[in-house]
Amino acid sequence: MSSPAARAWRLAGALCGLVVIVDQAAKAAIESHLVPGQQVEVVGPVGLTLSHNEGVAFGLASGSDVPLIAFAAIALAFVGVMLARNPTAPWMWVAVGLISGGALGNLADRLRAGAVVDYVEIGSWPPFNLADVAITAGVVLFALIMLREGDA
Repeated sequence: MSSPAARAWRLAGALCGLVVIVDQAAKAAIESHLVPGQQVEVVGPVGLTLSHNEGVAFGLASGSDVPLIAFAAIALAFVGVMLARNPTAPWMWVAVGLISGGALGNLADRLRAGAVVDYVEIGSWPPFNLADVAITAGVVLFALIMLREGDA
């Protein structure tokens, strides 16, 4: 029988892998069906459009890949340390799996093509992707976990 810590690492790794697979599959499907700038209405204010983001979220800090890759590596190390410090904290493995999977999904794009593939468009908000959603959800969950631990 494995320890709760080992189980948390396995679950975080599995979720991370799932996020990367689904993210990369969605990006491949979008790239095979849309040309850059093409817009497809989905429902209400939600649409699809293919764009390539050389910066971080929402096109900020575009430029050299080296600092962005270093930032992703630091973020991955940070969430790994946080899981190692408290692997049995409720939902910690989910937060770490989402953040890691999103970071690795976008990092794969950056290493492969020098830019991140974005495709979800909501109103006038800049396009984003599933990896961005996973990172955002993971960070929010992580913050809630940290706030909860502060109350303990």
